[in-house]
Amino acid sequence: MKRRTRDGLRIVLGLAIAYLLVAYFIVPEIWIFRDASRVSDFGDMVTHTEQDIPGDPINVGLVGTKEQVIRAFAAADWDPADKITLRSSIDIGLSVVLDRPDLDAPVSPLLYEGRKQDLAFEKPVGHSADQRNHVRFWLTKNLGSDGRPIWLGSASFDRGVGLSHDTGQITHHIGPDVDAERDLVIGDLMKAGQLSSSYEIPGIGATKDGRNGGGDPYYTDGKALIGVLK
Repeated sequence: MKRRTRDGLRIVLGLAIAYLLVAYFIVPEIWIFRDASRVSDFGDMVTHTEQDIPGDPINVGLVGTKEQVIRAFAAADWDPADKITLRSSIDIGLSVVLDRPDLDAPVSPLLYEGRKQDLAFEKPVGHSADQRNHVRFWLTKNLGSDGRPIWLGSASFDRGVGLSHDTGQITHHIGPDVDAERDLVIGDLMKAGQLSSSYEIPGIGATKDGRNGGGDPYYTDGKALIGVLK
């Protein structure tokens, strides 16, 4: 009986290792080789996964200091996302499986200009981290007209946990209307009295058939909405 149990554990462990190798190492390299020409078509206003696969588009931004950004989202009832650790990963998994809240669940890293996000915020929908509004921000070297830094971000709606359509990795799938999520972020900050104004800049460009790093389709008018914090 003990031998059969050990053999079963070896099989499970072998399958797990094979899955990790295929989903997180082999398939991403195949994807990049296969779609190298399509990747070059993207402009600067798009994020990338750690495997260098194009991710969610840059569609939102803020003008203000780091402290002002954090205070603004607190006033708008958005929670800062935890960093990814073993504990936070277990917590988000239990939140999804047990349908219980995890208000500061981590978001997966995306890269913009070669760096992971500097800040991330989320607003849960329902009772668990399975569905949530969320936004990542990167501090840029650019300054607004008032001399404060400009943050560029990527806002999208997590509609559920599943496997990436491209690589098989475990991920959140996003809703296709990324413009609605962009407008929600700026709208919530405006309702909370945190913005003095907002304006648009060119983003990734209009598309009806975008696809992010998880293989999820999205559509957008291709603009980024920038909010100026008070």
